[in-house]
Amino acid sequence: MSRVNRWIRLALVTALAVVVFAGCGGDGAIVGGGEGSLAEDYDLSDATFTVGSKEFTEQEILGYIALQALEEAGATANDQVGLAGTEAVRTALASGDIDMYWEYVGTGWINHLGESGEIDGEDDFQTVAERDLEENGIYWIGPAGFSNGYAIATNEQTTEELDVQQLSDMGRVIEEHGDEISLFVGAEFATRDDGLPGVEEAYGWEFPDDAVRRVQDSLVYEQTAGEGYNFGSVFETDGRIPNLDLVLLEDDQNFFPSYAGALTVREETHEEYPQLEEMFTEIGDQLTIETMQELNARRDVDEEFPEDIAEDWLQENGFIG
Repeated sequence: MSRVNRWIRLALVTALAVVVFAGCGGDGAIVGGGEGSLAEDYDLSDATFTVGSKEFTEQEILGYIALQALEEAGATANDQVGLAGTEAVRTALASGDIDMYWEYVGTGWINHLGESGEIDGEDDFQTVAERDLEENGIYWIGPAGFSNGYAIATNEQTTEELDVQQLSDMGRVIEEHGDEISLFVGAEFATRDDGLPGVEEAYGWEFPDDAVRRVQDSLVYEQTAGEGYNFGSVFETDGRIPNLDLVLLEDDQNFFPSYAGALTVREETHEEYPQLEEMFTEIGDQLTIETMQELNARRDVDEEFPEDIAEDWLQENGFIG
């Protein structure tokens, strides 16, 4: 359903509510926002924001959660959800083309701060947030209740027949079955320092070139679940993991950094509208790993539209009326 159709539907529902209210003899005004909604606690009616996101399922759902939450609080929110990949969206944020998008702590550490390996300090989120604010003027709101780290998954047949349970096992698997295995990877995972090049270096093994199959992220899961000795780059919160009975290989050397989610905002935007922090902390606390798996499955398995998924979740949790 397009955003235009969604608003048409909302307008019809609102009109019906007015008729029912009048028919019941009510004499009070109808106030926007339901009981406990963001409209009761926040006023952003003087604000205009542009919300961006990356172009995969979880990011689009999170983008629409942010956009619709801002609208509920009275703001004008411009839609740049599904803009592009990490580099393009971050560049848009830094340049002011967008005002906010959801990011991951590990991506901030490696891609935006240029680091590698484990995050320094006891608090991964605080370390990244403080440095990104100081060095780049980007404010992090969070962390949210979920972490969507990279992982490598396989199917149950491969797990049993090749006796592979953790990433350290892959050296033996590649040596013994290198001509039989396939690794399906998305475009970003294939080239990122916290993706395939980094994990191969950290563990000391390397997939044969002809075993690596670059496909769209949305196709990795089905391909990994197919017949054969298949592996694939996945995100921990993806709803297709339980749906397709995929098995996550244990990262026994802790290569993949924390990927707690957080809303990243331009520093000047946060300073002008400090209530954004409380509002999105409240929302982020409710976004657990299980919640994100369920929301992602509605898109990738049930093929619902991300804006409708976001709207339903916000309503069910009392954020919008």
